[in-house]
Amino acid sequence: MSATLSALASTLVPAPASAALPAAVTSAVLSVPAAAPVDAAAHYAARLAFEADVSDVRADLLAGVPGVVVVDSRSDAAWAQGHIPNAVHIPTARIAELAPQLIDPSMAVVTYCWGPGCNGATRAALAFARLGYQVKEMIGGFEYWVREGFAFETAQGTDQRQIDDLTAPRLGISCAC
Repeated sequence: MSATLSALASTLVPAPASAALPAAVTSAVLSVPAAAPVDAAAHYAARLAFEADVSDVRADLLAGVPGVVVVDSRSDAAWAQGHIPNAVHIPTARIAELAPQLIDPSMAVVTYCWGPGCNGATRAALAFARLGYQVKEMIGGFEYWVREGFAFETAQGTDQRQIDDLTAPRLGISCAC
C-alpha cells in the first residue's frame, strides 16, 4: 500500500484502544450549566403563563372557549391584509383609549402582531397588563397562524394557505406538543 493510501486508511480505521485519547471536548451548550430542575420548572411555568402558541389559540377559538379574546395589535393596513377570524383589532397605540370600550376586563386577552421578528404583541400585552387585564402573547404571531395553514380573513374575504412543513405536519394534524 502506498504511503498516501496508508495515511488515508489510518484516518478511516478506528484507533486501537491503547491509542491516546483526544483532548477533552468543550461543550457550547453546557458552557453555562443547566438550571436546577426546580428552577427550570419555575422558569417554564412562568413562560407558559405569559405565552400561548397559535395552535392553542386556534383550538380555543374553534371550541368557543369563553373568557378569551384575541387582539390584533397591528396597523389598519396590516389588519386589512389579513387577520385571525373573530379577532378584535386595536392597534397598540390605541389600546389605552379603546380597550376599556371594547374588551370586558374579566376576559383573558391574547395579543398578536406580525410574527417572531416583531415585538408589537409584547408591547400590546404590556399595555393591556398596565390596564389591569390578564394577558398572554401569541408566539409566532400572524405569520405562524398562516404558515400552519389556518384560515384568515382579509379585506377580500377568507383565505388559507398550504401548511408550511417547517411549522406543522403536512396532513394538518396536531403535532401533539
